[in-house]
Amino acid sequence: MIELLLGPDDLARIRFALSPLEELVHSVPVLTGSGRPMVHRPWRARALPAVAGLDLRVLAALTCGPRFVADFLAPPPEAMSGRFADELDAVAATPAEAVVDSLEELRTGQGLPEALRPLYDHPERELPRLVDTMAAYWRAAVEPVWPRLRSLSDADVAHRARRLTAGGLDRVFEDLHPEVAYAAGQLSVDKPRHDAVRSASGAGLLLVPCVFAWPRLLVLHNPPRQPTLTYSPRGIGQLWSPPGDTGPQPLAELMGRSRAALLVHLDLPVSTTQLAAYLGVSSAAVSQHLAVLRRCHLVTSQRSGRWMLHQRTALATELLLPGGE
Repeated sequence: MIELLLGPDDLARIRFALSPLEELVHSVPVLTGSGRPMVHRPWRARALPAVAGLDLRVLAALTCGPRFVADFLAPPPEAMSGRFADELDAVAATPAEAVVDSLEELRTGQGLPEALRPLYDHPERELPRLVDTMAAYWRAAVEPVWPRLRSLSDADVAHRARRLTAGGLDRVFEDLHPEVAYAAGQLSVDKPRHDAVRSASGAGLLLVPCVFAWPRLLVLHNPPRQPTLTYSPRGIGQLWSPPGDTGPQPLAELMGRSRAALLVHLDLPVSTTQLAAYLGVSSAAVSQHLAVLRRCHLVTSQRSGRWMLHQRTALATELLLPGGE
């Protein structure tokens, strides 16, 4: 059992953050098959060919152990929605002694995995190579789906904000994860292999939704880090589900099969490039369809960083209901 003691100052410093780096770190066990990839099988099928030319042995050894992920790989994010480049810079700036200390925690009864020996012996030389690998892996496997991951996590944070307003912290933690229980300033995490009690001592608590963490709850509680819970956001079961083919037949007859199929894919915000990949058409064709649908008040578009994300409106959702009900 892990117990986090939260005083009044800590309760005032509970915050949420999104971390593309956390998604990268926890996607590796899914990709290698050492995690539980069933729910993420569609992503894995697309990502495996994309990373075929990368040497992931060190990254896999750091993330796929039976108990721990190396702490230095995913420092707690500072902002609500972190930039991957900034988070990766923080990893690159990890002192050599901190890398070695983190690797010591990964030792098992059989010693350190052989793939990690060069990083352990020469962290100054090997860490930049690891960072380059992480950057290449991000571009190939995670960045293409980051807008969708972020949308699901944004929705979860909004859900918990509503629960906080309606019922306080009890409601926030009530459905966070089966291993979590909160009462009277004490957060209990049911981890049978752990026995730790930590006072947050004014550092507060960080909550990080992470799609690829499913179904686990990950706890970072060792000083001097801010106590952090990484948990799975709601709705993961539908994240990669292929939508219906083109929506109701009358709707396809009215607006065309391509535009009806596009609306089906817009249950969560999606980029133009993703839509083009889903539908097997050019980005230019998708942009033309989106322009028409926006004029008809069936789609909204909003910029998020360098992405333009599109989502169907409530009116479009009603049109997709069976029988138009």
